[in-house]
Amino acid sequence: MSGKSGIVILGIFAADTAYKAKRLPHIAETLMGSGFTLGPGGKGSNQAIAAAKAGGKVTFISRVGNDPFGEMALAAYAAAGVKANVMKMEGVSTGAAFIFVDEVSGDNAIIVAPGAAGLIGIDDVDANRVEIENAAIFMTQLEQPLEAAMHGLSMAKKAGATTIFNPAPAHAIPDSIYGLCDFIVPNEVEAAELVGHPIETDEQARAAACALLDRGAQAVIITLGARGAYYHTTGQSEFIPAFSAGNVIDTTGAGDAFLGAFATAVSEGFAPVEAVRFGCATAAIAVTRPGTAPAMPSRADINALLRSS
Repeated sequence: MSGKSGIVILGIFAADTAYKAKRLPHIAETLMGSGFTLGPGGKGSNQAIAAAKAGGKVTFISRVGNDPFGEMALAAYAAAGVKANVMKMEGVSTGAAFIFVDEVSGDNAIIVAPGAAGLIGIDDVDANRVEIENAAIFMTQLEQPLEAAMHGLSMAKKAGATTIFNPAPAHAIPDSIYGLCDFIVPNEVEAAELVGHPIETDEQARAAACALLDRGAQAVIITLGARGAYYHTTGQSEFIPAFSAGNVIDTTGAGDAFLGAFATAVSEGFAPVEAVRFGCATAAIAVTRPGTAPAMPSRADINALLRSS
């Protein structure tokens, strides 16, 4: 990464509409909820805000509509210090997400409609070639079309940037993508989808990580929720335990908090295991707060938790 700096993230913005209730309704059933929030979301957008609040220099590539949700996105980036290379489109709505939050456990279920960001393509990546090729880190996910993600990873890899791929939401991906990944970072559900077996024990996490490494990834991180994360590469394997920062009230943005902070730490030269610890601490704080992007902690908050632990 010599001579390179900053983090470029390709992904979607979606306005998060989050509903708290005791359970999801059945078909044709109406339930009374116990809470509602509206705020900025989308995996890539959340990761960009998390990385910036953790201290990273971040550029975010996406598309939004020319509507109130699009204005929400741009305001969120301005507040967090994210450089927004975001196309504003006419006649197409900004992405939105339905989020169910269990009012007892804080666990969630999500439906995403990407809207304008679903039209992200290779041209969006090419338009940002200079920034991608000069970045220390390039990160993307799968809420936007796969071909755009692969093109970005390939461009960054060829330029010598460190590539981070979050294969979320879970679905089949071509084997050719693994060789483009310096770090592939699924959660336990996504890893299970990729390898075809559950990730319920440490042994299953190890087996999944080995399988993903064998497919060509340079390093694998499987995030395990309340259990922490598992880091695996040739010659090194380590479970990093989760931190506790208080009562868990909303797990929706935990993975994005982890990834944004991890990218920031790697961009600053942290060793990978220490970057994973930094990401775990960030996620631990985020789940004690409602919402996704608004829950992302500052660098001071993260450092305070690391010192106290």
